[in-house]
Amino acid sequence: MSALPKHLLSDNASVDTNGRLHIAGCDVLSLTKDFGTPLFVYDEEHIRARCREAKQAISGSVAYASKAFLCLAMARLVHEEGLDIDVSTGGELYVALAAGVPAERLVMHGNNKSTAELTAAVDAGVGRIVVDSFDELDRLDALHNETGMRPKVLLRITPGVEAHTHEYVTTGVDDTKFGFTASLGLADAAISRASQAESVDLVGLHAHIGSQVFELSAFQQAVEVTASFAAPYGLPELSLGGGLGVAYVEGETAPSITQWGSAIAQACANSGVSVPISVEPGRALVAASAITCYEVGTIKELDNIRTYVAVDGGMSDNPRPVLYGSGYETFLPRATDAERNKQVRVVGKHCESGDLLVREGWVPNDICVGDILATPVTGAYGHSMGSSYNKVPRPAVVFARQGDARLVVRRESLQDLIIHDL
Repeated sequence: MSALPKHLLSDNASVDTNGRLHIAGCDVLSLTKDFGTPLFVYDEEHIRARCREAKQAISGSVAYASKAFLCLAMARLVHEEGLDIDVSTGGELYVALAAGVPAERLVMHGNNKSTAELTAAVDAGVGRIVVDSFDELDRLDALHNETGMRPKVLLRITPGVEAHTHEYVTTGVDDTKFGFTASLGLADAAISRASQAESVDLVGLHAHIGSQVFELSAFQQAVEVTASFAAPYGLPELSLGGGLGVAYVEGETAPSITQWGSAIAQACANSGVSVPISVEPGRALVAASAITCYEVGTIKELDNIRTYVAVDGGMSDNPRPVLYGSGYETFLPRATDAERNKQVRVVGKHCESGDLLVREGWVPNDICVGDILATPVTGAYGHSMGSSYNKVPRPAVVFARQGDARLVVRRESLQDLIIHDL
């Protein structure tokens, strides 16, 4: 197996003459000594560059899908770059507001928003609420009766577009928990109700076909179907969601944000879309900006079977391999350009046979206990989906920029693990 493909590292990654990896001018091995492991290291300028690319590529507004990765620093960063923020729970709403993001720059999602969450969103004055069900319209009716508030809303429709991705992240087909299914007449009924309701100001429609989608034709089909459905209603806004995929492993490629924007623009032109559009990228902005660093604790050689490399993290800091069978590359930051000739299975420290990070990884032959092992492209859905399973404290997160590394999420302490216990 060859050395790690450089395109899987962030924009500002470099390798010194000794083979050591630097992220935005910061020596990765030194960062692990300063901040411990496991450790998420983000290239801040990489994220900013992707935000600017998205702003340039999309003629309408861009909202960062914060479920990919959210903390106070991340919310402030995307707001500084002129993006709105898509939040999907009361917790994400709270973090964005705590970061100082104006409520009108927020889009509130969620397939089962509680009355408390809707109340918080309306009271804060969020820019848009994306309504997902008739039950939610009932709750908004009741809220209007109490407060007189009339929020601007989009209705999420399910366009019936098949996105070729994992079934767990497919959202545009008819059989989904999200939105009003167009083919069953539910979307028409929802539009009729919302357009006549005193409780909401219906300003547009929203559609999202899935996550980790590589085929631009799927997005174009979604535009065509959604635009055709929306045309008779003459609503002033159209949101096309996100879902653009990224490359995680050697041999995998993905469209750029610019290519995605061009495909959407062409589809809108072909479909006669003249109203303002908005999109909600998440993974495409942050995934490739980060690596996760672990310390190797055990190497278990099973002759004629496999080699297990156990690290000090696992499914608690990156559940994607367990949930989706997602693949990752492996490398040693002390020898970034080295040939990776040893096949290994990288596993975590949790009390689960299924606790694996990389099913078929490759590392240099001289890997040893105490080495720092890294997985690239972990900026999305790692830390954000993490847990403290087995009471393993959640990792720290650092942002690296121009030779400086700042701690943006501190490592969870043992005391933190019992802070809610009585």
